[in-house]
Amino acid sequence: ITYRDLLARANRMANVLVGAGVRPGNRVLLRGYNGPELYVAWLAVMKAGAIAVTTMPMLRAPELSAIIGKAKPAFALTDHRLLAELSAVAAAGGVDTRIAWGNGDLEARLGSASDHFDNADTAADDVCLLAFTSGTTGQPKACAHFHRDVLAMADVVGRHLLETSPGDVYAGSPPLGFTFGLGALLVFPLRFRAATVPIEAPAPATVLAAIERHGVTCLFTAPIAYRGLAGELAGRNLASLKRCVSAGEFLPKAVSDLWFERTGLRIIDGIGATEMIHIFISAAGEAIRPGSTGRPLPGYRACVLDDDGRELPRGSTGRLAVTGPTGCRYLDDPRQLDYVQGGWNVTGDIYRVDEDGYFWFVARADDMIISAGYNIAGPEVEWAL
Repeated sequence: ITYRDLLARANRMANVLVGAGVRPGNRVLLRGYNGPELYVAWLAVMKAGAIAVTTMPMLRAPELSAIIGKAKPAFALTDHRLLAELSAVAAAGGVDTRIAWGNGDLEARLGSASDHFDNADTAADDVCLLAFTSGTTGQPKACAHFHRDVLAMADVVGRHLLETSPGDVYAGSPPLGFTFGLGALLVFPLRFRAATVPIEAPAPATVLAAIERHGVTCLFTAPIAYRGLAGELAGRNLASLKRCVSAGEFLPKAVSDLWFERTGLRIIDGIGATEMIHIFISAAGEAIRPGSTGRPLPGYRACVLDDDGRELPRGSTGRLAVTGPTGCRYLDDPRQLDYVQGGWNVTGDIYRVDEDGYFWFVARADDMIISAGYNIAGPEVEWAL
């Protein structure tokens, strides 16, 4: 699919949305697997000036109900394979307009739609997406991000960390419902005229086949997936790969070393958060120190705080706090006061910062084991096992 094709498809989709009643500021629920239809739908929502609420395809009716209750979308675009689960809760949640692709519904509407569309006149600080946190306890939190936040993550991560160029081909496993996936697999490549390879079902064999077939240069996935991929590299040609990025969970040094041993590539580790939209601490190339997450990316400042919110000196361990061009804006949620304290975004992670300014993960703040007066981090138990 060329950029010209993509523009025409997104324009037709935007015309369908406006024809269905979508107006700037409306929230549009998106449900689908990584693929051209979902990518075009997200771009069409942006063009119409609406707000994308992209959900994970594996979510079921109870989880969807909570998201719909919070975001209150009146419109939904969905893969027809996910329509039944949505329909079970949509009407009660006020999602009155549901358009599905793959069953002829959307296709019929697109047939008469123009491939010309005048983009809505949005502002830099208009909300363009509501990203829901993937936490498993309590009510889901909706993180509101501006158009400028989407550009910020592209320039901070896509430009400065990954040095994306038009010759790059991006692929990976995170769904578009994760802002990690939104940036890595749609926004970054499009921002820098590169290409993206959507993978609907990212099993190891499928990912490795995509790398070989399409000459993927930058791979994005989680540590557990790198471990799985490392076991299936025999006979594979990964010569096109230049960069491998990990986020979503702590990258153990053992996994980093295993991948390096088998591919010659050091994984670029990074910590991000749905609240911050994407990665804010990382390191690439010669700056990588295996086991360390890295240093704050351009535009961000990070430190560790004590229990009273005081900044601790280098060499200390404390609560990770960060500030920069993006930040937490929960939609109508008192937990905003827990995440944003004294101008810092407090992520809930315990980190140690060394004398060179590198950050080393210790544990999640709510996952510390206290035994005989000692604080023991969960990863220490995992490493011992």
